[in-house]
This record gives sequence, structure tokens and C-alpha cells, in this order.
Amino acid sequence: MTLQTQTLDRDGIATRIPHSGSMCLLDGLLGWTADTVRCRASSHRDAAHPLRSPGGLLSPVAIEYASQAMALHGGLMAAPGSQPSAGFLATARNVNLHVSRLDDVPGLLLVTAKRLAGADATALYHFELHDEGGRLLVDGRATVVLNTPLAPK
Repeated sequence: MTLQTQTLDRDGIATRIPHSGSMCLLDGLLGWTADTVRCRASSHRDAAHPLRSPGGLLSPVAIEYASQAMALHGGLMAAPGSQPSAGFLATARNVNLHVSRLDDVPGLLLVTAKRLAGADATALYHFELHDEGGRLLVDGRATVVLNTPLAPK
């Protein structure tokens, strides 16, 4: 399948996912297909990151970056003029944390989510976060439950 060359900046992403303000963690859409979305982020280096703990931005936060990429993918796949299906992360499994922290990763984070299966009510994704040099930081699988009421922004 051909990668769509449509790009979006942070503001364009924020209009398509249920996160806004500092909780919109993605900076840009790099491309997408019917099965895959690729995004970039630099918010991991922000000292005021909303998910930062006293120990820094710990690598399990990568699941939120991946979740936002999955939400964006759903928004991109929605029919023009329609509302995308609201969804919530139900499970994250087989998550491999190859680094302990994200805030000390130089450069951009590259976030990829690939839809493996799904129907009207659920979607199963494989996700990966890499640094700009291609080093794998975090990977795993996530199940999203769809067609649920969307919480207000």
C-alpha cells in the first residue's frame, strides 16, 4: 500500500485526536496508509511535559505517544466530513522497554502504529518508537475499543 504524503502539524493533529494543549504530544504526521501511521514528536524533551515524573519522562509514556498516533490514524481513516470513531486504549501487551527514559533521547521521536486487525468495535495495533537514528526505544501491541462516547476536550 502506498504511503500517503499528507502531512499535518501539531495543530492539525490536535483537531483530529481527543487531546489538546500540552497533552497533544505529537508534532507532525509523516505519512500514512490504510494500515499504518508515522508521526514525529519532540515533546519528550520538554521539562514541563504533562506526564513527566520526578524521575524524568519514563519510557512507559511511549504507550501514550503510540495511542495518540492510533487515534490520529482513526481520524485519517474516517470518511470525509464524518466524525471518527471515539476510542479508548483497552490493553497494552508485549511492551518492550529498550530504554528507561525518553527525556534523554536526543532529536525527534519517530512513532509508528500499524493496524493488525479490527472491526467496528476494536482495533489491534503494533507500535514502535525509534530515535532519529533508527534505534528502537519501545515497542508493543495495543487494543483500542472503538465507538465509545468521546469525552469532551
